[in-house]
Order: sequence, then C-alpha cells, then structure tokens
Amino acid sequence: MKAVYVKEFGGAENLEIRRVENPSAPKATEVLVNVKAAALNRADILQRQGFYSAPKGFPEKILGLEFAGEVAETGDGASEYKIGDRVFGITAGGAQAEFLTTDESLLAKIPDNLNFVEAAAIPEAFITAHDAIFTQGNLQKHETLLIHAVGSGVGLAALQLAKAKEIKVFGSSRAIDKLRNAAEYGLDKSILTDNVQNNFAEFLKEETKGKGVDVILDLVGAKYFAANLESLALKGRLILVGLTGGTRAEFNLGTALSKRLKIVGTVLRSRSTEEKAGATRKFVEDVLPLVAAGKIKPNLDKVFPVEAVREAHEYLESNRSFGKVILEF
Repeated sequence: MKAVYVKEFGGAENLEIRRVENPSAPKATEVLVNVKAAALNRADILQRQGFYSAPKGFPEKILGLEFAGEVAETGDGASEYKIGDRVFGITAGGAQAEFLTTDESLLAKIPDNLNFVEAAAIPEAFITAHDAIFTQGNLQKHETLLIHAVGSGVGLAALQLAKAKEIKVFGSSRAIDKLRNAAEYGLDKSILTDNVQNNFAEFLKEETKGKGVDVILDLVGAKYFAANLESLALKGRLILVGLTGGTRAEFNLGTALSKRLKIVGTVLRSRSTEEKAGATRKFVEDVLPLVAAGKIKPNLDKVFPVEAVREAHEYLESNRSFGKVILEF
C-alpha cells in the first residue's frame, strides 16, 4: 500500500510516499479501513522531527492520528460495521496510509452530509476538545471558557462545542486574522496575545468583573501558565492540552491553593483503547448529532493531495493555517 513515510527524522524534506506492507488482517473486533483522507496534526510534525515517539505497537515512520474512509474487511468479532460503510476515527499512528487496522470501538459512521475530506477534519480535534472541556473540565452552561490558540483545530472545535451550549467564550491568538475568523464561529471576546492585551489576566478580570473564567483550554503551555492561574475564577479548571509555548513554568502555589484550582494535563494518543473508546462514545452521543444536523461543521482549512505531503507539513509549520489541514488519497 501507499503511505506517508519518514525516511529519517528531521525536516519535511525527509518525507516521501513509499510502498509498504499492508497492515495485518483484522482480528476479533478489529476493522480494516481503506483510508480516503487523513488530517495533519502538530503531533505529526513532532514525530517527523524525532521528538514524539509512537506508542508501542504503532509505526514510528508512518504518521497520522485521524482518518476517514471505507470499511474494507472486518474481524470475526466485529459487529458494528459492514464492508463499504463510511467511517472515521482516531488512532495512535499510521493513519496516513491507504489502509489501517483499528478496533471498531474507535470508529464512528460518517454523517451523510459530510464527504471524506470533511470527515477527516473532525475526529482528533472534536474528540480531544469535547473530552477536555466537558469530561475533564466539567464545563457547565452557565460558566465561561477561555481557549488559547483558538484558531487551531482543537481550539475551533472547542469553540463550536461551547457555543452549541450557549457558553460565553474568550479566545486568544497571536494572529489578528485568526481572531477575526473565529468571530464568525461565535467567539465572544478576542485576545490578541502579541499586542496590548498580552497580559490577558487583567483583561479577563475586567471582562468578568473580577470573577475570572471558569475553564481554560490551553494549547500553549508554559508561556501562559502563571497568567492562566491569575485568570481563573474560584474553583476554576485549567486543562493543559498543548505545549507549543514551553514545558516548564514557575508559579505561585498559593494562587492554586487559595482559589482551589484544578490543573489537569490530558493527552488522547497514549491512552488505552478502552479509554479512547469511552471518549469516542461520548463524541458519538453528544457531538455527532450536531454534526449531522449541520449545527457543527468541520474546521477545514486546506486540502493537499497526499503526494504533496511535504508542502502540507511546511504549511502547518508556518502557523498560517486556520483549522485543519487534510491529505487526500
């Protein structure tokens, strides 16, 4: 089969399209999927650079965490899908190939109103966002949410999910055009972090009349950590999902204690199949009906043929993207 392959760890020039062995035939509750489209994620860039190893049992040199395609074969114990069904889902690696084998619990049926490219833009971003803000962050309808890097795939997914529940959302970005675009998705208040509002804690105190926000979804990390704690309301929850702004930070422990804050680190890729299946089920129950009804839409930015994977990586690394970058097979 054809696959995106990392010849050696490093820059995008080390990527190629290579013929590799097909995955093993599905067993038990596994399903073989003929991939039609797969999304790019920051994790793919890190893995290509040699900084983010694939979990045990997943390919180190074939990238990809989410996909959309057709069921090509099913294991003897699989009962949810039949050959020809249109499905999308998450995996810990190997999605950027013509075929992959995965457990059926990590799949969902693609709604009729989506094509394969649109569907590929959904799983990782929306499952991650839904799990982070609602399952981990316990965000409630009457509360407020701050999303850092609101123009990213996960950021836009969280914005759409929160607005579907009529939650007030603040969003930050270093790019003013991304904030303008996010406003079209319902963003209530924008924070340009490379400008006068760089001290977003003071801005948020003013906007919330001193209360602070209830939940922060942070895809940046250390750079914003101290200001995040200042920005949170009493019993606020900080959900750490990304570390593009660094991995180490100093902060006043007294702030966390006096406000009774919760600081939660979360990652989807390295979880067990059972844990990821649980997150997928909640996505199917809570999010998929909104997608099927057109109330939530894929955050699709740019589509590349799989042969242009180097250009796709360079585009994502440039930070010009607004939403998801897709490879089409």
